[in-house]
Amino acid sequence: MPFATRDGVRLYWKLDGAAEWPALVLLNSIGTDMALWDACVPHLLPAFRLLRIDTRGHGASDAPAGDYTLAMLADDVVAVMDAAGIDRAAVAGVSLGGMIAMQLALDHAERVSALVPICTSATMDRAAWEDRIATVRAGGTAAIADLAMGRFLSPAFTAAQPAVADGVRRGLIAMADDGYAGAGAAIRDMALIDRLADVTQPTLVVAGDRDTSTPFTGHGERIAEAVPGAEVVYLDAAHLAPIEAPARLADAMRRFLCCDATADAAAETLFDAGLVNRRRVLGDAWVDKSLAGRTPFNAEFQAMITRIAWGEIWGRPGLDEATRRLLVVAITASLGRWEEFALHVRAGLTRGGFTRDALKEVLMQTAIYAGVPAANTAFAEAGRIIAHIDGETE
Repeated sequence: MPFATRDGVRLYWKLDGAAEWPALVLLNSIGTDMALWDACVPHLLPAFRLLRIDTRGHGASDAPAGDYTLAMLADDVVAVMDAAGIDRAAVAGVSLGGMIAMQLALDHAERVSALVPICTSATMDRAAWEDRIATVRAGGTAAIADLAMGRFLSPAFTAAQPAVADGVRRGLIAMADDGYAGAGAAIRDMALIDRLADVTQPTLVVAGDRDTSTPFTGHGERIAEAVPGAEVVYLDAAHLAPIEAPARLADAMRRFLCCDATADAAAETLFDAGLVNRRRVLGDAWVDKSLAGRTPFNAEFQAMITRIAWGEIWGRPGLDEATRRLLVVAITASLGRWEEFALHVRAGLTRGGFTRDALKEVLMQTAIYAGVPAANTAFAEAGRIIAHIDGETE
């Protein structure tokens, strides 16, 4: 097991990934250890050399008694980076880990290439943390387990993944009381908010929409406002985003840390080209309605179909547009995709894409090759659309 030692304290770390890849340091929250990142690692390893660290007082690292400070914990990270042979790295941390990452970026700016504070804060309620520290020192981590678990994971995730939630709880209760209390003191005493304007590294603030411990309002937003040029991404997750949304978090980190301006520009060009075709075929009203309905859940899907389906396929020169329209009608009728069928029948008839006679012939042929029941439904659906169009005309 690899350990770095600083001031007599052993710090456990683990390094994965090829030496030529850019380094990324991952820091855990209070009450967890490097296993917090386990579900993210497969998504990050293809792009980074990952250095995970058990923060002082956590996991396999030593847990000396007494109060810790963020400066102390940031110096610990530097010691581990030295032991791992890493001169400079992007640093991402959750909660306490995010606070350490910000302290590191300020105190050791030359060692940090980029900063990703996740579900964290630059200022917390000092009295609340004083009470929590006293509770742990009197009754151990078990005394605050219910409070912590209520904030770590969302109720929906806990209900859906009880084994994962139980594992997080067991890890919290098993950790050294001195470690939790010492790290809690670092949170209680942090003095970051007034220094954040001095952060010079590119910074991505990650907020969990379900995070009740450090919600974006009052916490992440203050970091984003204070750090020059900081970007923000929102995840459908509570406080421990690497557990609740590992793929989305890893994707956001990869996009930010491996940003390729050329690739981004190319994707934007394909999107714009696809949007032109989409508007021509379906009309502005429908496309505007579809774009307005984008959510964080489906926005990437909308972008993908605009780039690929509308930009690449509808933009190919091998077939004329009327043929492509009628192909879509035939295929959607054959597969029973009636919502899409109706969309393209209406668009084709109202935007001069094909005639009613051409539509009839396609549906007649569909009856032979896809079955009479499919064509029967298609004629009924198309008939309703035609009647509606005629009613609008009248």
